[in-house]
Amino acid sequence: MAKPRFVRPMTSSPSSDTGEPNSANLYVANCGPAVGLSHDAIAAAFAAFGEVKGVYAADESGVRVIVSFSDHFSAKSALEALNGQPCSDLEGRCLHIRYSVLQLAPETQVNDSVQVCLVDSELNIPGLFLVHDFVSVEEEQELLAAVDTRPWIGLAKRRVQHYGYEFCYGTRNVDTKKKLGELPLFVSTILERISLFPNLDNDPASLSLDQLTVNEYPSGVGLSPHIDTHSAFEDCIFSLSLAGPCIMEFRRYSVSTWKVDSNTDAEKSSNSSCIKKALYLPPRSMLLLSGEARYAWNHYIPHHKIDKVKEKVIRRSPRRVSFTLRKVRNHPCRCEYPQYCDYQQQI
Repeated sequence: MAKPRFVRPMTSSPSSDTGEPNSANLYVANCGPAVGLSHDAIAAAFAAFGEVKGVYAADESGVRVIVSFSDHFSAKSALEALNGQPCSDLEGRCLHIRYSVLQLAPETQVNDSVQVCLVDSELNIPGLFLVHDFVSVEEEQELLAAVDTRPWIGLAKRRVQHYGYEFCYGTRNVDTKKKLGELPLFVSTILERISLFPNLDNDPASLSLDQLTVNEYPSGVGLSPHIDTHSAFEDCIFSLSLAGPCIMEFRRYSVSTWKVDSNTDAEKSSNSSCIKKALYLPPRSMLLLSGEARYAWNHYIPHHKIDKVKEKVIRRSPRRVSFTLRKVRNHPCRCEYPQYCDYQQQI
């Protein structure tokens, strides 16, 4: 069942700054999962004033909720007693309360939320693997310190560094004739450890990784849906998450999306339906995309500052840094997914 939606608090008249006086719904700020208050605890505290029908997230912040009563008399009593006052039943937090109004959603509205998984096996996507704590906390700090001493390239919403070969965002490919040099020494331990990655049965030559892209994502910045260009890289794509967590969504479209420009959202550029799955990537975890996961599924980082994982609200850190390691391809792609392959679509 879809959750009810509420509009922002409204002023009903010049003499009232608390919204709709006949509403049974209260907008409560400084209150929610992000400050350690569960919806059940909030409902219990407000139940002292009448029957609570439900407590809902007012937005994605995790610090504002809607408390919905069975009648407006109970809502009025709660607002008059708690607005601007510390609530002993809610860890002494000072609540800021206004009336809110239920917003009726169109009958055609569909709940588009995607269940977020914590382990790779829950997604059931062949070729996708996630290893938690691939590096230690100390190693994470050393890697971040290493890239912070190097020059960054500024893109529209994030910064990047390229090693081995430069990735050209305009063509979504690399120029194999312009090698930047060997991969830096600070990733040597990672490269050695990758050979011990579980479930690896690829040709050892394809694991001789020679291209590294370092991405720095500020809070709220994500990545548009895309498949790493088939003709550019070999089978295995490794991505190490540092400094902060994120949700990565995986989408399998019914038609090819390889021609979609990297600066546009494939969701806006394709009318095709798609299967959506999502995985939580904690700091220091290493993700491997290979086989079907690499060639047939778009990967995407939603542009959010707040993520919801298993009913828990997680605020993204000020920065997240990813190390993406790949092997540049020097021969035609003959994968089993021609409908998603730029090379096979052109021949």
